[in-house]
Amino acid sequence: MNTIMRKSVLGIAGLAFTGGVFAGPVAAHAATPVDSKPVAVAVQADKPGVDKGKLIPHGVQGAQSKIDLNAEQTGNAKAIIAATKKAGLPKRAAVISIATSLQESKLENLGHLGDANDHDSLGLFQQRPSSGWGTPKQITDPEYATLAFEKGLKQVDGWQDMPLTEAAQTVQVSAYPDAYAQWEQQAADIVAANWNS
Repeated sequence: MNTIMRKSVLGIAGLAFTGGVFAGPVAAHAATPVDSKPVAVAVQADKPGVDKGKLIPHGVQGAQSKIDLNAEQTGNAKAIIAATKKAGLPKRAAVISIATSLQESKLENLGHLGDANDHDSLGLFQQRPSSGWGTPKQITDPEYATLAFEKGLKQVDGWQDMPLTEAAQTVQVSAYPDAYAQWEQQAADIVAANWNS
């Protein structure tokens, strides 16, 4: 790579880093990828009264991934849905929140992971205390973490009409911005199955 191109790339990287540092909790988090191999997806049939058009208004983007959820992960998904309802937000916010958590933690409420940790990222959304998301105790509380994520989401103009990956990325500022899209179908299926339960 020639010197001019190298300086340009480094300058752009420096601007991106500086922007993330000064933007606060909405823009200071860079996610680590969590095993993003696409796997076969089983699409759940629509439940009566569930409008999939509202859950996935743009259709899914790209190959979809799906994991089997254990009791803890299912409980965390239900906690995200309950917090979304508490915030008075629509089902689409729950879909975005669950897809984000599937990417960030596979719906596991992660504590400090030692050397494998992405900085000081914790909880369902891998939020960072050092970036203003809250205390470690707060951001490992599923309700608090969801409300913090959705507070950031509400600050994004037009989030309701954005593709999922754009809305999630605007809040999370991940190093892997397209990774959220792979979880949209599973997130929508989870919301469809649990919103009214």
